[in-house]
Amino acid sequence: MSAPEQTLALDASHASTASAGAGGRHKPQRDTLRLWRYAGFALPVVFLAVIEGLVRASVLPANLVPAPSAILQTLSDLGAARLARHVGASAARVYAGFAIGAALALLIGAIMGLSRRADALLDPTFQALRAIPSLAWVPILLLWMGIDEAPKITLVAVGAFFPVQLSVVAGIHGVDRKLIEFGQVNRLSTRAMFTRILLPASMPQIFTGLRTGLSLAWMFMVAAELIAATRGLGYLLSDGRETGRPDLVFGAILLLALLGKLSDGAFKLIEAHVLSWRDARHVSGDTP
Repeated sequence: MSAPEQTLALDASHASTASAGAGGRHKPQRDTLRLWRYAGFALPVVFLAVIEGLVRASVLPANLVPAPSAILQTLSDLGAARLARHVGASAARVYAGFAIGAALALLIGAIMGLSRRADALLDPTFQALRAIPSLAWVPILLLWMGIDEAPKITLVAVGAFFPVQLSVVAGIHGVDRKLIEFGQVNRLSTRAMFTRILLPASMPQIFTGLRTGLSLAWMFMVAAELIAATRGLGYLLSDGRETGRPDLVFGAILLLALLGKLSDGAFKLIEAHVLSWRDARHVSGDTP
C-alpha cells in the first residue's frame, strides 16, 4: 500500500472511531432524556395519588378538594354519551374559533410584517385591544350576536388572534438581514422573497404563536361558556359552582387540561413535521 493510500485508510479509521465514540456518548444522553420524559408523564399521576392519599387521611377537606377517585366517579356518572356531547361542543367551538382567528392573524400579521406603514397604523389599536380581558368581550358580543354559537366562536377567535398576529409580525421582522440581502442580490420578486425567504425563516416563531393561540382559545372558550351556554366544559364548571359540587368543577378542569395537552401535542407533531428541515440543536445545561 502506498503512502497516500495508508494516509486515507488512517483518516477513514479515525473518522469511524470518532463517529462510534460520538454515537456512544449520545446514546446514554438519549436514554437519560427518555427516562426524564417518562418521569414527566408520571409526575401528574404521582401528584393525583398524593392528593388521593391526603384526602383519604383527612388532611385535605373532601368538601373543598375532592379525591381524584371521586372526580372520576362523577365523570363516570355523567355517562359517556353526555360527557361526549359536552367535550364535543367545547372542542368544536375551540377549533372553529381558532381556525378563524389564526387565519385572520396570519393574513393581517403578514401585511404588518411586510409593510412598516401598515404596522405603524395598526399596531397601537391591536395593542390596546389585546389588553382587554376575555370576560369584557362577553356582554358586547351577547348584545351584538345574541346567545347562539356566533358570540362563543367569535370570542374564541379573538383570543386566538392576538398571539398569532404578534408572532407573525415579530417573526418577519426578526429575519436575518443577510437572508434578505441575499434575496435582493438574486433579484427575487416580492412574492418570491416572502415565500422563499421571509416565511420559512419566520415559521418557528409563527408556530410558537399558533400553539400559544390554541391554548388561549381553550381559555376564551371557558369564558364564553360560563355565560349563556347549555352544554360544554365551561357549562359544567358553572353548573358545578352553582350547585356546590367541587367534584364536577375539578372534573371539568381535568378534562380541559387533558384536551389542552392533547391538542398542543398534536400541534407539536405537526410543527416537527413541517419544520423538519431545521438544523437546530437543543441546548441543555445538563450536557456539555
